[in-house]
Amino acid sequence: MTIVVIRHTFGRALCVLLGVATAFGVGAALDARQAQTPPPAQSTPPTGMPQQTPPPAGRSNAAAQGAVRDASGAIIGFTALAEIPGTPWRIHDAARPHPRVITPGATPGSAPSDAIVLFDGKDLSKWVQSRNGQLSDAQWPVKEGYFETGAGTGSILTREKFGDVQLHVEFATPSPGRGASQDRGNSGVRFMGLYEVQVLDSFENVTYADGQAGSIYGEYPPLVNAARRPGEWQTYDIVFEAPKFNGTMVVAPAYVTVFWNGVLVQHRRPIMGSTSATTTVHQYTPHDPELPLTLQDHAHPVRYRNVWIRRLTGYDQPEGK
Repeated sequence: MTIVVIRHTFGRALCVLLGVATAFGVGAALDARQAQTPPPAQSTPPTGMPQQTPPPAGRSNAAAQGAVRDASGAIIGFTALAEIPGTPWRIHDAARPHPRVITPGATPGSAPSDAIVLFDGKDLSKWVQSRNGQLSDAQWPVKEGYFETGAGTGSILTREKFGDVQLHVEFATPSPGRGASQDRGNSGVRFMGLYEVQVLDSFENVTYADGQAGSIYGEYPPLVNAARRPGEWQTYDIVFEAPKFNGTMVVAPAYVTVFWNGVLVQHRRPIMGSTSATTTVHQYTPHDPELPLTLQDHAHPVRYRNVWIRRLTGYDQPEGK
């Protein structure tokens, strides 16, 4: 028994040794073959021919798209991208005019550099009053950085005429509040002297919805009532688009967008006609493309300050204008 076990064990050990030797020999042969295999030949250009450098990634695509670059190599437009439907321009068109540069107001609500300041806290030199068809200097009282409605002396209007505009105006209704409904802090901003955005004390003061503050008078109530308390300063930021006429025909109505104390309350609403008619349907009567802006006097001492206006132009105006 002892001899058999020894022979069996010796046989197994011999097999292991033979396997290791075989593996070692195969590995060495493979290493030798790899050492003898020459590296792949590098292609070289013919003698005298310049070596080609592949273009940077994306450069070839940009060239095909008509990329236009500035002196530093930055892409500032294209000439061969798809056309934008309804315009003469292509996407990212290098020839499209850049908008003119303005300086925004130094603080929120202050006038940008291209605005016409209608009241700077000092005087009403930009305003007049009309009496019996004759224009005269505005007589509303100017106080400490604001002016006040004439309380029965009549409305005031700008010396200049305007069409499409952006208007900023700040107002405060009398404090303490007196009266009710329309007889409480009543005034109005009338574009072209015809289309009114109502000014009224609408803080806890119920009146007809299309006659409260922020309404387009007699047509549209505001989306929300954003009124502050009587005596507190409030803001209107209004975009007005003048109506367009062809002879006696209305080609396009007037449109009004109003932000009241920073809140959107009129979203490009089409005006139905002059709001001067208070109890009948509003209708248009053709008029000049530009007319004065009016602030309405309703015999209530409403205060105004920081009034400025910007003429609006179309898109893609020629540069330098």
